[in-house]
Amino acid sequence: MNSEELQLMLDNKKYHDLRDELSKLNEADIAALLEKLPKKSQLKAFRLLPKDMAADVFAYLPTDVEQQIITSLTDREAGNIIDNLMSDDAKDLMEEMPASVVKSLLSHTSPETRNDINRLLKFPEDSAGSIMTVEFVDLKENLTVSQAIEKIRRIGIDKETINICYVLDPARHLIGIVALRTLILSRGDELIKDIMEENVISVETTTDQEEVARQISKYDFLSIPVVDSENRLVGIITVDDIVDIIQEEATEDIQKMAAILPSDTPYPKMSAFMLWRKRVVWLMFLMISVTFTGKIITSYEDALGSFIVLTAFIPMLMDTGGNTGSQSSTTIIRALSLEEITFKDIGSVLFKEFCTALLCGGTLALLNFIRLMVLDRVDPMVALVVCLTLLCAVMSATLVGALLPMAARKFGLDPAVMAAPVLTTMIDAVTLGIYFQIATHVLHIT
Repeated sequence: MNSEELQLMLDNKKYHDLRDELSKLNEADIAALLEKLPKKSQLKAFRLLPKDMAADVFAYLPTDVEQQIITSLTDREAGNIIDNLMSDDAKDLMEEMPASVVKSLLSHTSPETRNDINRLLKFPEDSAGSIMTVEFVDLKENLTVSQAIEKIRRIGIDKETINICYVLDPARHLIGIVALRTLILSRGDELIKDIMEENVISVETTTDQEEVARQISKYDFLSIPVVDSENRLVGIITVDDIVDIIQEEATEDIQKMAAILPSDTPYPKMSAFMLWRKRVVWLMFLMISVTFTGKIITSYEDALGSFIVLTAFIPMLMDTGGNTGSQSSTTIIRALSLEEITFKDIGSVLFKEFCTALLCGGTLALLNFIRLMVLDRVDPMVALVVCLTLLCAVMSATLVGALLPMAARKFGLDPAVMAAPVLTTMIDAVTLGIYFQIATHVLHIT
């Protein structure tokens, strides 16, 4: 089924048939279909969903569609949807809604749901506490395997995952974990404390979400427990939430590297005015920065006047320097993001980049010298100036491209900000300065 067929069935009022068709689809696929419908049809189709599917489909919808639907439902319907959402999904919805609407919605949810959402809303944004869910299976260490399995059967339907169960002591301290696989393969009379894994990897509620993503990636977890400062289990974070976080962080880094103010709004839903606001600030800054390049050229008018041919090589030198710096900065920014390097490694990083720049710059300078002499047949001294500048530009751009992101991280800034085109603008000015200085001394321009 596609969105056109769904809309046609709605128009023909084939509600019973449509309900049957939707109930056969995956919840994520239903959400994708609803997203493509007009607003009035979205609500109509959503109301046709079986109650046991509605909350799951709702969780897959974009935030703006969620808001449109939840505010169009009756208070009772909205409360039922929120009660059946996982607590982290419900919290995300509440964060995007006006305070007056949140108050009204929470008043029609169960006390348990209200407490869970309010607790999650208190944690700092982008922390483990703000993205965790409180729907998990916890077991006592003195339970038998049979008792544990029976408990999972009784409460598991409402939990985010039952693959991993968390073993707590009477004070709710996390003392171990046990996999469902282990429970099924163990004897019914064995105690949980005898089969549980005591070496538990966990994160605290204040841990940054990027660090949580790294931990889950490092250990190949499907979920990770979240504890408070006293090692009491307060929630879990599952891999599906981490995938969303990785996508958000990657999008934010790409936007910053392109000198665009980050935005959570998908591109199809952004107006030209919104795009203008995100782009124009950096464009104005970069435009002003380029004036320094113009001043450098103006200050060396004599050199350009005596050797007009020098002007022809300016674009090539600036582009090569900018591209080299972008390669270096991108490599370092990615290594910093993956925590493969830290500021303490700056010495070895700069030495490695220096050697790389020497090899790359030497290769480019040699090939360029051959081209200038054989194909362009320029003056050997001019060719020497261009090739020396090329070597120096590549080396300086590489070192600057490596140094700035590491310095940014050291001072608590996002290294992605130090990527192109910000870096390119800086390197352009440096390259021109080197070019004219070499030209002045080699060609003896006064």
